[in-house]
Amino acid sequence: MSSDAKPLLLFFWSERSGPARRMESLLADLARKERRRLRVMQIDIETQPDLADRLGVSMVPTLVLVEGKRVVDRLEGRVSAPRIEGMLARHLAAAL
Repeated sequence: MSSDAKPLLLFFWSERSGPARRMESLLADLARKERRRLRVMQIDIETQPDLADRLGVSMVPTLVLVEGKRVVDRLEGRVSAPRIEGMLARHLAAAL
């Protein structure tokens, strides 16, 4: 994780997870839309299981929002764009 001051949204996914694969384009759109206020990183749970374990990720898809070096929010399972945007609104309001 870089020293960039923007919050980081980690998208834990797996090639074998249909719900996670269906969320890929949603997260790509979000990354483009919020690129000035948010970084989005896709993490394959099968190639980086240690990171998933360290952050308590037990299912895919899971979204973990990190500010500084702390986890500040998370969503588990397949979620809609409005739910993701609602979570981010609580944390990105001041980040312009």
